[in-house]
Amino acid sequence: MAPSPTGFLHIGGVRTFLFNWLYARGRGGESLLRIENTDTSREVAESVEQIQRSLAWLGIDWDGPVRFQLDAMERCRELAEQLVAESKAYEDEGAIRFRMPDEGVTGWDDAVLGHVEFPNEQLEDLVLVRSDGRPTYNFASPVEDMDDAITHVIRGADHISNTPKQLLILRALGHEPPVYAHVPDVLGDDGKKLSKRHGATSVDEFRAAGYVPEALLNFLALLGWAPDGETTLMARDELVERFSLDRVGASPATLDYAKLDWMNGVYLRALSTDDYADRLITWLSEQGYDWPGERVRAAAPLVHEKIARLSEFPAFAGFLFGDVEPDPELLDGSILQAAERTLAATEPWRADAIEAGLKELCDELGQKPRQVFQPIRVAVTGSKISPGLYESLELLGRDESLARIRRAAQVASPA
Repeated sequence: MAPSPTGFLHIGGVRTFLFNWLYARGRGGESLLRIENTDTSREVAESVEQIQRSLAWLGIDWDGPVRFQLDAMERCRELAEQLVAESKAYEDEGAIRFRMPDEGVTGWDDAVLGHVEFPNEQLEDLVLVRSDGRPTYNFASPVEDMDDAITHVIRGADHISNTPKQLLILRALGHEPPVYAHVPDVLGDDGKKLSKRHGATSVDEFRAAGYVPEALLNFLALLGWAPDGETTLMARDELVERFSLDRVGASPATLDYAKLDWMNGVYLRALSTDDYADRLITWLSEQGYDWPGERVRAAAPLVHEKIARLSEFPAFAGFLFGDVEPDPELLDGSILQAAERTLAATEPWRADAIEAGLKELCDELGQKPRQVFQPIRVAVTGSKISPGLYESLELLGRDESLARIRRAAQVASPA
C-alpha cells in the first residue's frame, strides 16, 4: 500500500487488500502488509498508522511486522549492480536502468483478465535505482515479491502496465514470477472514478458515517466478486471459505451507497440489545458527543429497528439529550392543551399507561390517532419522525414531556 499524502486509506485500496487477505486466509497462506514508500515525499508516519488502524477496525490482520520498501534499499542496490555486471542493466547519469528487450512480447496469464500481452517495443528502459540510491517502485516491489516468496499478487487494474516490467526484471534475476490478478476499479454510482463527490471514500469517513465494520467488510468483498450471483450477506468466516479469484469479474465495480445502507441496517438489527447500545455509545464518543451512556443505552431499543446507520441516532433520538424547537406550523394548540391535561393525570408514567391515556384522548376529541399524535410528537421530539411516541414520552420523563407540550401549545400557529 502506498501511504496517502492526505493520510486517508482509500476504500478501493482496502477492497484490494481484502481480496489478498481472503485469498491467503482461505488457503493457509500468509498476507503481508508492505508500505510502498519509495517515493519519500508520500511517506507520512500518520498515514501508516491510519492504514493499520483502518485495517484493524475492519478485522483484517496481517502476518509479521509492517514492512517498508525502503528497508530493502541496500538489497536492491546489490541486485541492480549484479544486473549491470550481467549486462542486463546499465548506468545512466548516476542511475541504473534495466535493459528492456526491443522485440517480441511480454505476456502473462492473469487470474482475472486472462492472457495479457505487451509489445516489448513499447517498454522503455526502466530506472531501477535512482541517482540518490533509492530504488523505484517497479524494482523494489518485484524484489520484495522474490525475497518474500510471494505466490500471488492481487492488485488494482491501474498496475497492469507495471506487470510486464516486473515480469522481465524477475526473470532477469532468475526468479519465477508470481501469479498476477488485476482486479477491477471501484466506481461511483455515476460510473465515474470514486471521489469526494460520491460521499465517503476513506475508511475513516465510512466509520464516521456510522457503518459497522462487519457490514463494510461484507460489502467490500462483493465489489467485483460474487460467490454465486445471489448470496449477499456473509460473515467473515464464510467470505474466507468461499472467496476465489475465478469469481472476480473484469468489469468495474460500483459502490452503491444505498445497498451499503441496507446491508448495514441488516447487521445493526442482528446485534443484541447490549451490543447495539455499546456500538452507539462508542460511535457517539468518537464523534465528540458527551451524552450520558445510560440514557443512550435506554434509548437504544427505541431506534434499534429504525435506523440504518449509527450516525442517524442523533437526529432520531437527539430530543432525549437537549431542547427542541418545534415548527409552529405543525402544532395544534387545542390538541396540545388537551394532551397536557391527559398526560398530567397518567399513572404510572409508563408506555402502556401513556398509550391508553392518549387513545382515550383521541376518542374524547373524536379524531384519529394520526391527527392527535403528530402535534404531540412534534412538540416533544421536534420532528414528525421519531421513535415510538409512548416510549419516547416515558424515557423523556413526565416533567420534561409536559413542559415541552406546554411550551409548544403557547407557540402553536392559530388554527
